[in-house]
Amino acid sequence: MAIRWPLLVRRTHKWLALVVGVQALLWALTGMYMVAVHIDIIHGDHLVRSPVDKPFDLSQLAQPSRVVEAAPGASEIRLQRYFGAPVWRAETPDGPVLFEGATAQPLAKPTEAQVRALARQIYTGDGQIVSVKLLTDAPQEMQARKPPYWQIEFEGWNRPTLYLSPATGELISRRHALWRVFDFAWMLHIMDYDERTDVNNLLLRIATWTGFAMALVGAWLLIWSFPRRKRKKA
Repeated sequence: MAIRWPLLVRRTHKWLALVVGVQALLWALTGMYMVAVHIDIIHGDHLVRSPVDKPFDLSQLAQPSRVVEAAPGASEIRLQRYFGAPVWRAETPDGPVLFEGATAQPLAKPTEAQVRALARQIYTGDGQIVSVKLLTDAPQEMQARKPPYWQIEFEGWNRPTLYLSPATGELISRRHALWRVFDFAWMLHIMDYDERTDVNNLLLRIATWTGFAMALVGAWLLIWSFPRRKRKKA
C-alpha cells in the first residue's frame, strides 16, 4: 500500500502542533510581559533610595590595622556607613562584622528595632511596615540567596518587601508583586519549574526541537498546497 505523504505529514503537523502549541502560547504571553514591563521596575529600583556618598573624615577614624588585629583572618577591610556614621566592615570567615569607626570596637548585630529603622530609611514609599521576620529558610523568591536575612514587608497592593543582612543591616534584595509575576513568567518561559534558572534544561530543548519540527512540516505542507502545472502530453 502506497504511503499517502500529504495525509501523513498533515497528521504529523497536527499532533506536533497539539503538543507544542500550549507552550508556544506561553512563550508568547510570558515574553510579552517581560518586554512590556521595564526591567528597572522589575528590579525594584523605585522602591529604594540611592545611597548618598559623603566623604569620610579620616583623621577621626581608627587605623585599619586595629581592625585587622580585632578580626584575624579577615579577607577585606573597608569603610561604609551605618545609621549615617562611619564604620569599618571586615569580611571574616564567619561573615561580615562591623566595627565602630573611631574606636575599632566591634558593633552588635542590628536588633529588630534597628532593622525596622534601617528599612524605613531605605524604602521610598509611604506604606507602613506590616511584617518583620528573621528567616533561616529561604522563601521561593529568595532561593538564590543563602539565609539568614531579615524580611521586611510594607503595606501596598504590590507587597513591597526588603531583605536586609542580619549582620550589617545592608540591603540584600527587594521584591514586589510585579517581580513575582515576572519570576513566575520566567519559570514558564524557560520551563524550569524547580530552580527557575536553567535555560538549557531537557524540557525546553524538547519543546524547542518539537516546535522546529512542526515548522518544517508546516513549510512542507505549504509548498505542497500550491498547484503544480501538469505536463503536456507529447
